[in-house]
Amino acid sequence: MKIALMDSGIGLLAAAAAVRRLRPDAELVISSDPDGMPWGPRTPDSVTERALAVARAAAALEPDALIIACNTASVHALPAIRAALEPRIPVIGTVPAIKPAAATGGPFAIWATPATTGSPYQRGLIRDFADGVPVTAVPCPGLAEAVEHADDAAIDRAITVAAALTPPEATTVVLGCTHYELVAERIRTALRPDGGPLTFFGSAEPVALQGLRRAGIAPAPDAAQVGGLTVLLSGRPGDLPGVALAYPEGRLLQAVSPAH
Repeated sequence: MKIALMDSGIGLLAAAAAVRRLRPDAELVISSDPDGMPWGPRTPDSVTERALAVARAAAALEPDALIIACNTASVHALPAIRAALEPRIPVIGTVPAIKPAAATGGPFAIWATPATTGSPYQRGLIRDFADGVPVTAVPCPGLAEAVEHADDAAIDRAITVAAALTPPEATTVVLGCTHYELVAERIRTALRPDGGPLTFFGSAEPVALQGLRRAGIAPAPDAAQVGGLTVLLSGRPGDLPGVALAYPEGRLLQAVSPAH
């Protein structure tokens, strides 16, 4: 069995680690775009062009499913990627977890890239699932890029700015960019330095489960740790980027995945 994941950079690590925990015996393909990232500032047409290339590189290895572990690519390129690959390869997009966050009934915030924050797509999700629930859209300029480079100072600056825009009464935060899940605990510390209650809604675990389901694969977290890892960098075979090892999710992938 083989599951592919794609993103502009290392934002896919959280979902890839979730798949690895659910199926330690699955072959993983992670396809990113160091030549073209970040995708966030690009036009929708440019995002679609880059994302299609990354998706096709992964699809050439014939995975059982492809997870678009990127909110920006899901917003702009999901229809095009599905048109190119389905039904041969199921394609799973990443949607900000606005619906379950709204179901809590309390005020919540959505942290996302500026492009996603201002998109008709996110506004539509808020309209459809959070009508009547207090919601604050928080743009986080520079945070994904800082996480991508494991730049601790830049991460702290971006988190501080976003935290100042987050209402203190919001006890729930949607992490609307896959990169943000890699620094969730740093976000928690910034928003609740006193250790007060705060619930995060991310996408890694749900999208991993959905990817397995669409591939017809049941979770088996106790399976043997024999699944390999293939890395594609703008379509070229490569190695897990060194910056990935700055995060527990990257270290998990390196530790559990036999080298090919």
